Amino acid sequence: MEISYTRGVVTKQAHVGIPDGLFEEEYGRSGFFGGYAHIYRKKPPVNWLRIEGPLKPRSFQLKNLHKEELSSDYLSNRKEILYNQDVRLHFCKLEESMTYYFRNGDGDDLYFVHEGEGKLYTDFGCLSYEAGDYVLIPKGIVYLFTPSSKSEMFLIESATELRLPQKGMLGHHALFDPSMITLPEIKEVPEVREPDGSFKLIIKRNQEFTRVYYPFCPITTAGWKGNCFVWKINVRDIRPIHSERYHLPPSAHTTFLADNFVVCSFLPRPLEVGDPTALKVPFYHSNIDYDEVLFYHSGDFFSRSDIRPGMLTLHPQGIHHGPHEKAIERSKTLQRTDEVAIMVDTKNTLKVSLHAQKVENPDYSQSWRH
Repeated sequence: MEISYTRGVVTKQAHVGIPDGLFEEEYGRSGFFGGYAHIYRKKPPVNWLRIEGPLKPRSFQLKNLHKEELSSDYLSNRKEILYNQDVRLHFCKLEESMTYYFRNGDGDDLYFVHEGEGKLYTDFGCLSYEAGDYVLIPKGIVYLFTPSSKSEMFLIESATELRLPQKGMLGHHALFDPSMITLPEIKEVPEVREPDGSFKLIIKRNQEFTRVYYPFCPITTAGWKGNCFVWKINVRDIRPIHSERYHLPPSAHTTFLADNFVVCSFLPRPLEVGDPTALKVPFYHSNIDYDEVLFYHSGDFFSRSDIRPGMLTLHPQGIHHGPHEKAIERSKTLQRTDEVAIMVDTKNTLKVSLHAQKVENPDYSQSWRH
């Protein structure tokens, strides 16, 4: 056990019993796993007059990305939002079946279905998808989406293999039992032909695209076996852990891991009602070593105001963020949270695409002011 030192007015238990008139900030290294300090401030660290420079918190209304009529080209309807060398985040809309087959040779594709339903055909078979599904497609797998209704998807493209976190003393069946995942079924694949009768496969590699034409459908699977495959799980089947007396850090909600970033799921759960002095909303922090992205899917986002489904926020590492003042007051009488949001924490700095800049909410950085 490492020694913790104190000076001045503090609480014995983090996030519990914060003195009136003070604001707790968690200063932490390596996300929430490294060294830490809790600083008790007389003023909220987000109560700035204005911010000038690249660390300004930003938010984007992704539903406004596709103002123009959707094309039938899948890749044109897949808009990149944020990116670095480890991960690329996209927002994708589909109204029609893909007109070609696709293979990502740059990394794993993790789709989170925001709206809609349909079928996904892959080298491992066919999956039906619906709102709330995580669908994981490993690198190098051929696939084809055939939506039955307008589909909107948040796409996390990972340069390294996505994997599940170690559950440690929580046991194998915490968060979700592995038997809850859904595997594809071998089914006949729709034939999508070019005007000359050939089948087009587009392969993405090094951010470039190669077109390969076959005399037959490129998905020819008759069967498969192994421990690397396409699969999905719906957020309703994920059972978040919680403490009724202590506000757990975001790392407790980790769903997927990759090199240099994590994916977390914030889901409906009871709030910290076992101690009237326990903090119920995310604490102020600056997340010194990670950029933090949140995609808002559904429910009541009680820790922020003016947040709606389909929005995405970016809090760069090194700048403070935390609960809105009204959210703090509202949380005092709440018994549970009813939100579904997807968080991506990245070790390396994210860049903002031109697509995202066109749908940015310019006043977001001022929304914390008390």
